[in-house]
Amino acid sequence: MDLSGKKVIAIGERDGVQATAIAACVKSAGASVVLELNQCFV
Repeated sequence: MDLSGKKVIAIGERDGVQATAIAACVKSAGASVVLELNQCFV
């Protein structure tokens, strides 16, 4: 997947997939991460 030139907001879950992991994936696809945020959905 090519995300070159796209901006991404990564919202992750504390006990699930974290925002840092999502951000690393989209950065490797060429996107720029503008916000990384972890939430706790209890």
